[in-house]
Amino acid sequence: MKSHAKVVVIGGGVVGCSVLYHLTKFGWTDVVLLERSELTSGSTWHAAGGMHTINGDPNVAKLQKYTVELYKEIEEYSGQDIGLHLTSGLMLAATPQRFDWLKSILAKGRYNGLEATLLTPKEAHEMMPLLDPDQFVGALYDPVEGHLDPYGTTHAYARSAKKNGAEIYLHTKVEELVQREDGSWLVITNQGEIVAEHVVNAAGLWAREVGRMVGLELPVLAMEHMYLITEDMPEVIDFNKTTGKELMHCVDFDGEIYLRQERQGMLMGTYEKACRPWSPLTTPWDFGHELLAEDIERITPELEVGFRHFPAFNNAGIKKIINGPFTFSPDGNPLVGPVRGLRNYWSACAVMAGFSQGGGVGLALANWMIYGDPGFDVFAMDVSRYGDYATLAYTNAKVRENYARRFSIRYPNEELPAARPLLTTPIYDKLKQAGGVFGAYYGLEQALWFAPQGEVDQFSWRRSNDFDVVAAEAKAVRESVGLMETSGFAKYSVKGPGAEAFLDTLLTCRIPAVGRMTLAPMLKHDGKLIGDFTLAKLGEEDFLLIGSGIAEAYHMRWFESLLPKDGSVELNALGLSLLGLSIAGPNARKLLQKLTHQDLSTAAFPFMSIRRMDIGMAPAIVGRVSYTGDLGYEIWMKPEYQRYIFDLLMQEGAEFDIRLFGLRALNALRLDKSYGSWAREYRPLYGPLEAGLNRFVALSKEADFIGKAAAAKEKAEGGTLRLCTFILSAKDADVIGDEPIYHKGAVCGWVTSGGYAHASGLSVAVGYVPKEIADETQGWAIELLGELLPARLQVEPLFDADGGRMRA
Repeated sequence: MKSHAKVVVIGGGVVGCSVLYHLTKFGWTDVVLLERSELTSGSTWHAAGGMHTINGDPNVAKLQKYTVELYKEIEEYSGQDIGLHLTSGLMLAATPQRFDWLKSILAKGRYNGLEATLLTPKEAHEMMPLLDPDQFVGALYDPVEGHLDPYGTTHAYARSAKKNGAEIYLHTKVEELVQREDGSWLVITNQGEIVAEHVVNAAGLWAREVGRMVGLELPVLAMEHMYLITEDMPEVIDFNKTTGKELMHCVDFDGEIYLRQERQGMLMGTYEKACRPWSPLTTPWDFGHELLAEDIERITPELEVGFRHFPAFNNAGIKKIINGPFTFSPDGNPLVGPVRGLRNYWSACAVMAGFSQGGGVGLALANWMIYGDPGFDVFAMDVSRYGDYATLAYTNAKVRENYARRFSIRYPNEELPAARPLLTTPIYDKLKQAGGVFGAYYGLEQALWFAPQGEVDQFSWRRSNDFDVVAAEAKAVRESVGLMETSGFAKYSVKGPGAEAFLDTLLTCRIPAVGRMTLAPMLKHDGKLIGDFTLAKLGEEDFLLIGSGIAEAYHMRWFESLLPKDGSVELNALGLSLLGLSIAGPNARKLLQKLTHQDLSTAAFPFMSIRRMDIGMAPAIVGRVSYTGDLGYEIWMKPEYQRYIFDLLMQEGAEFDIRLFGLRALNALRLDKSYGSWAREYRPLYGPLEAGLNRFVALSKEADFIGKAAAAKEKAEGGTLRLCTFILSAKDADVIGDEPIYHKGAVCGWVTSGGYAHASGLSVAVGYVPKEIADETQGWAIELLGELLPARLQVEPLFDADGGRMRA
């Protein structure tokens, strides 16, 4: 075994071999893969080998499409047969609600170039005669689905990588990882030691153990997963002879099963409700090419539905039952990318759908390692999307929930209950007593709306029982004053003699004066948006940065990678050590003035001002800003003062009929103003000009901020897209994001977010279209739940277009 390498990849499954291949494909040939046994010894060898391009997240779908398209390339390059069967596939709906979901999936695929077609049950039966058309209401046909040989595919990646110069060492178990003083890694194995600049954890079933070697507890858990293989079936043999084709892949969501042809029989697998974790605390190192005990009784309820939906199975003998472990993250997506706080330690694990996503994961990680950027928006797969709340017990609860619901409908307004509540603030009980219906974001319970007594969310693709209540909450803000909790925002303290210079190179904006705030976009080196913040200067060396709560670890990883080495900047994520409340509406100033001796007049405390002040007896930081777009204030305080300030605001606000409002009303109010949000309108796909944030990009400031040259180029050339707001002729549903935008009958863009702007009484969609047509006032439409609905361009904000109200 060689003593030094640029990269050591740990794990010889399909993901590890894909990472190895992509590194060599892009020019890093001094790379090594270490496998404790043989290639495919973990989950890969017993996988069903199914693959498809469709995914609920269009960015993940792009990587899945890349993965499937890659297979012919690696087969030809390696000379290794991968057993590729592109059979096409059906996604089946047994209920109208599921068919609505399939319509949304079809729409999402339109602007990604994914070709799919809605079918009637009869048309689906003609393509796949094993199904009973009377059991279904519709289907989605996907021409790019199928299955392959897991062993052959993994070896094709491995052979291709070795052909490019990589080395693979089998029966080489990693026993310890030690980071040396120069930042390199000493990889200690049972076959010797190797020093590497980079280490990739692609250890699959053993990813937790490899993480623990460096003090990391990755949120990943293995679940038992079963599928059965039938004896030869006459129906299969007859179809093959009659058509000359193989039966297509099928996913029956309502039956919670998937199936495909296996030789002259069928394979049927299930994601059962009675799911079972495997080895939840530690993974035994001596586990390998083994299967778990059969437990068909556990999957009997799903099989009964499957046999009813596909009657031919009732007469088929079962030849084999496969039960093996697969790893999952809490939300079912992979854990990919650099690990915060560990130099050159990379994650490529929890890739449950390895043969749909493994190629895309390898591509993204290789790009990231070599070029410093994944080349795609991979936040849905980024290992940094979880914080320290994702403990072993949390992961166990969420993975079990995700597995049991893998084929269940997740409605737009549905909040999943497992591992909740976990993080709460001091006023959680008060909000709950007031009817608060909560969602959990980055582990924290946040109020969505305030339901009348006895009401709960009724899940739907269409407007639900919260509609009128959210409307009343929004109306209260616009007509008098509303109060909401803002503790879910991420808060960062940046202090020290080097703080201003650091922020000046980190952010595109001009640094505000003491006592002032500004909006502060943050760019990558390529000029794309990596963050969207409010920057406040509290003192000469004291700054407060406020951003998206779900991106706290993601942004801290970026900040920490750029901190000066001289110790001149002290940067901390404040988390729940700083909590927030916000009041907004025309009476917000009158309410707040009752609680402080400081002058809150516009002359003394204008828009975008911030200062420390007492609210009643409690010290706080107050900023004159509101995401509602109305006259408003954000109030930040230590946790021990939150209940006091909340009670005081509610007590004194009674004079103005103060009303609590939640995140759903906030969404409706920000749509009035066409305000964007992180991870929807603002993400690493778009430049600041395209996103409408160019006025906050100070190209003339002296500091050479990150992405400055790229931003200047975008300004000169105009970029390619524009963020636009549309008013939709909606009926009983509103857009949620990723719906296609049409212009003169052709798909030209996509919705990033939207909803009903209750205060304006209009259905709003925000999205990106090509700059060449962004000023067109006619010919727009948006596809929603299978209907093409007319839309009109909204050039100015629906509310307070000149900003007079929020600045008054």
